[in-house]
Amino acid sequence: MRVAPSPDTGPALGNAHDLILVGGGLANGLLAWRLRQSHPALRLLLLEGGGTLGGNHTWSFHAGDLTPAQHAWLAPLVAHRWDGYGVAFPGLRRQLPGGYASITSRRFDAQLRAALAPAPAQLRVAAPVAALTPHSVTLAGGQVLRAGAVIDGRGLQPSPHLTLGFQKFLGQELRLRQPHGLRRPVLMDATVPQHDGYRFVYVLPLSADTLLVEDTYYSDDGQVDAGRLRANIAGYARAHGWDVAGLLREERGVLPITLAGDADAFWREAQGQPRAGLAAGLFHPTTGYSLPSAVRLADAVAALPELSSAAIFTATRAHALAEWRAQGFFRLLNRMLFRAAAPGARWRVMQRFYGLPAPLIERFYAARLNVLDKARLLSGKPPVPVGAAWRAAWSGAATATPLPSSTHHESSP
Repeated sequence: MRVAPSPDTGPALGNAHDLILVGGGLANGLLAWRLRQSHPALRLLLLEGGGTLGGNHTWSFHAGDLTPAQHAWLAPLVAHRWDGYGVAFPGLRRQLPGGYASITSRRFDAQLRAALAPAPAQLRVAAPVAALTPHSVTLAGGQVLRAGAVIDGRGLQPSPHLTLGFQKFLGQELRLRQPHGLRRPVLMDATVPQHDGYRFVYVLPLSADTLLVEDTYYSDDGQVDAGRLRANIAGYARAHGWDVAGLLREERGVLPITLAGDADAFWREAQGQPRAGLAAGLFHPTTGYSLPSAVRLADAVAALPELSSAAIFTATRAHALAEWRAQGFFRLLNRMLFRAAAPGARWRVMQRFYGLPAPLIERFYAARLNVLDKARLLSGKPPVPVGAAWRAAWSGAATATPLPSSTHHESSP
């Protein structure tokens, strides 16, 4: 692996870093973690504008999303594991096999700090960035840092080239006075009243008396009514007989759900600036999950023979465009969900999906559907009007939906 000098670095200054990662969220954090394993001599700097890496989030994934090798290098970051999960709908209750796991931002921050402590890696938090180029970073205080390459991982920004729906949620980590009795996560409880799109509650049993409970919506807008969602969580806890002793933590987020877009134009906006994670448009188009995509990108960058800015940009752009092309069927399904189904009836689409064979559901989450899977998803009596489904499926791009000002990628399926 070769690193490249920065063309805008003066001979007297030199490069203090081979690679600077701007933004200490999931994608750049996993990239830093992987590069420390594969290239320990790399002069790496991770910059985060906030006080901690990963913010205040929970990232979850299915066992089938990753290869055995990826599971192995990711393992120290995983805080919770389960052997399956459940779903609940008005006409269906089901337990599904297969591993499910979560990374908490607390563990993410602690493990990355330890990994980046030994030289030549560096970490700087509370270091907001004012501007960047493929070879330099200007901090808010005016200091300029130079490197052979700079990767922007600060999240998805509004683009006229993406048409989006949203998965929005608010989650609370609750301490209970008695054990809750849940052995597995509940990924979707859609037996709750439906409003503001498709609504469900997502529950992670973190310990015998601790739960993460999220009130979640597949919605046409990305605005989170925090007060209403808190009240919904309190009502859900009462309905299940959970005596809440205290609130340990709260998180909220808005995940992008891709309906259509022009990926080539999206990448032209980058103008040669390497990107990672949501900034690169790398996330599951239907669930909003970004962890598997971040893992794959970290492997791809770590395997590059040269970590120059041009090489990283070329590789990440090609990687992202290949994922975009492979996800066309998922965007078609998204358009059917958001444009053909009435908001209050979207749960019927998801209930039908969770009645399908478990291996198909696993491949769906891993974004590895085969031809027979796709035929099975579209066959039979549709849970939405046929005409509306047809028009929505082939409607193509529409006016891009702007992102809310605070778009995060966290848990929720």
